[in-house]
Amino acid sequence: MSAPTATLRHELAEHPFLRGLDPEFLELIGGLTTHRSFRTGEGVIREGEPARELLLLTHGKVALELIAPDRPRISLLTVGPGEIVGWSWLVPPHVWQVDGRAVKPTRALAVEGVGLVRLLEDRASDAYQLMMRLLPVITHRLLVARTQVMDLYAP
Repeated sequence: MSAPTATLRHELAEHPFLRGLDPEFLELIGGLTTHRSFRTGEGVIREGEPARELLLLTHGKVALELIAPDRPRISLLTVGPGEIVGWSWLVPPHVWQVDGRAVKPTRALAVEGVGLVRLLEDRASDAYQLMMRLLPVITHRLLVARTQVMDLYAP
């Protein structure tokens, strides 16, 4: 694990998803983090592919989409700076359940999933804090998906 730069440490500490977490924990997360950039239209995540990272969006927008046979893409929602993409790295089978596509130039902090899981296993209090931030995101996105599916199959 390499030591994060001062800029990276600051970006992690200021990201709304992580803001207020223990500085030592953030330092450890920083050692698992790299910068990622995506061009407009570029795939960010692909349904069925291995889910290897948590993406903390810092700039741009990502459309989270479902692809159904014989139907056009269904955009579930668009997420932007301060939000996250993905939690499939956390639970088996560790594959993405939706597609994510950059709808404008996008930058993110990419936290390596396997390392983050190991870190969470060793730090119960920090794991709890992270999960309490993740659960409302999951709940909101499941409600959005439910609404989209109901609209899709409405008479």
